[in-house]
Amino acid sequence: MPHPRSLPRAATLTGAVLLGVLALGAAPPSAGAAEPGEVSIDLMEAGEDSLRVLVSLPDGAVADLDEVAVTLDGEDAEVAASVAGDQVRRTAVLAIDTSTSMAGERIEAAEAAARTFVASVPDDLFVGVVTFDGEARTVLQPTQDRAAATAAVTDLEMDEDTALYDGVQAAVALTGTEGARQVLLLSDGQDSVGGSLPAAVETLRSSGVRVDAVALDDDASPQALTDLAVASGGTLVAADPDSLAGVFAGQAETLANQLVLDVTVPPGVDSATAPIAVSVGTTGGQALAASALAPLGDLGSAAAPQGPDLAAAPSSGSGTTLPSWAMYAGVGVFGVGILGALALAAAPRRRGPMTAEERVTTYTEAVRATSPGRPAESTRRDPDAALTQAKDAATQVLRRNQGLESAISARLEGAGSALKPAEWLLVHVAVFVGAGIVGLLVGGGNLLIGLLFLAAGAVLPWVYLGRRRTKRRKRFDSALPDTLQLMSGALSAGLSLAQACDTIARDGQEPVASEFKRVLVETRLGVGVEDALTDVADRFESKDFRWVVMAIRIQREVGGNLSELLQTVAGTMREREYLRRQVQSLSAEGRMSAVILAVLPPGFMLFQLVAQPAYIMPLFVDPRGWVVLGAGVLLLALGVFWMSRMVKVEV
Repeated sequence: MPHPRSLPRAATLTGAVLLGVLALGAAPPSAGAAEPGEVSIDLMEAGEDSLRVLVSLPDGAVADLDEVAVTLDGEDAEVAASVAGDQVRRTAVLAIDTSTSMAGERIEAAEAAARTFVASVPDDLFVGVVTFDGEARTVLQPTQDRAAATAAVTDLEMDEDTALYDGVQAAVALTGTEGARQVLLLSDGQDSVGGSLPAAVETLRSSGVRVDAVALDDDASPQALTDLAVASGGTLVAADPDSLAGVFAGQAETLANQLVLDVTVPPGVDSATAPIAVSVGTTGGQALAASALAPLGDLGSAAAPQGPDLAAAPSSGSGTTLPSWAMYAGVGVFGVGILGALALAAAPRRRGPMTAEERVTTYTEAVRATSPGRPAESTRRDPDAALTQAKDAATQVLRRNQGLESAISARLEGAGSALKPAEWLLVHVAVFVGAGIVGLLVGGGNLLIGLLFLAAGAVLPWVYLGRRRTKRRKRFDSALPDTLQLMSGALSAGLSLAQACDTIARDGQEPVASEFKRVLVETRLGVGVEDALTDVADRFESKDFRWVVMAIRIQREVGGNLSELLQTVAGTMREREYLRRQVQSLSAEGRMSAVILAVLPPGFMLFQLVAQPAYIMPLFVDPRGWVVLGAGVLLLALGVFWMSRMVKVEV
């Protein structure tokens, strides 16, 4: 990632990556690949003070340590060169095919070549051994004990089949995770146990281990061995039993002819990666070179020149850098500002002179407060005084907006909530402010995320009331057939309609029982029974109950058996409720799919805004992003509309 002080450096880093790719050409991912006669970069590790580079020289080349030069990102770097020793951990694992096809002269030549390899490698090299036939086995953990390594490659056990890919993966795992790691693979055939070549290739590419393969059978196709070697940046050598010892000796000589370069990062290089070019002169006057992309890590930023002015300088175009606590202070000021604005909006406004009622109330309170027998009020404030004042302020706001009060009251009644409109307004404001503060904290001060949370705080309380209202209406419709059955029984027993309503209020289900209690209260206040029942149907928007009220009106006007009529209506409603539930069950999958498809895009966008805002911000700051975002919102709205129409079934 480019340093924030210089946005154009992203272009420089991109150019560096392209330069490294062009320098590597078509080489495999491993840095160890090199053409014959060239230097091979086998390892690059970023230390505390310098970049350590391990390079291999071609056979027969003797390096002149005074003729070693390194450049990083085009800048000359100071380098200290030495012959590889214990400065870098080096591990080599021998992976030997022990299938029955290797029996006789082949396995004897392989054991002899392996012993030659063990005897020729440097003393600091860790050597491990893996064999594979029907399965892969670890014969020797990486060790510097040459006697143990020689014993491990003597008298190898053999079996049927060839688990080539399992053997390669076991050898790669045995090399560990530190330093320069290499596998020397010897096989005479293809995998015969059903192993996975792509899995083995992926293991090699992700591990950074180099595999040099030796194909011992000229007749067998070496394609699998070639793929394994190329994937790791290694080489493939075809050999016969007679030349096998020379091949292994050459590998040992290569390991002995390695250099360690400690490179100091120049001050002009301040990125996490940079192209590196290595030049090594030999005693014969030959110049060898190699290039790759070096991982610098913290060395790049540490090498950049620092000073008091530079450290205090703001990033380009970002203004003054604020301390971390400034975000939380800003959130607090934001919350206090919203509460203050609400308090000012809720403050009563005097319009004209006081009315006679207000003057009488003021005079009465003053007399009561100064009466001789009244005890002195305590200086301690009532803990509920602040809540009472807030309720009074909310009441004043609703009095100035009768439409809002009516809407809140209707929703609260429909949801069966015991809250008053003023109390609900306070709860709604608290949720709104709290959501905004949480959004700013979660988004790290991001105003866009704060606005999204504010929108959620403004909408979700109304959605909650709507869902409660819908559930209560469904419970009312579900309980209606049993209610009519109970009313029919009461009328058949000789009770009047008002007495039947009282029976339902005492023995009915909720929310029917509470609504019929309200009907009884209204009838005692002089409202007709039919009108009170009509109000119940209007509050629940119930078509079924409107039919019941209509039937009662007709019966009261023309006469007839109301009990039998209600029983017939109850049976019809019960059948419709059964059909409605069946339709709900059959359409449940479609409705759930519609909900998921409608919620997933905005939910994922919100997640990206919180987790990775850089990925999603182009949609809000780039004109092309506005077009994409607008088209997405439009298409999503159309999709939600059509899905809602498709899954909605009227019964």
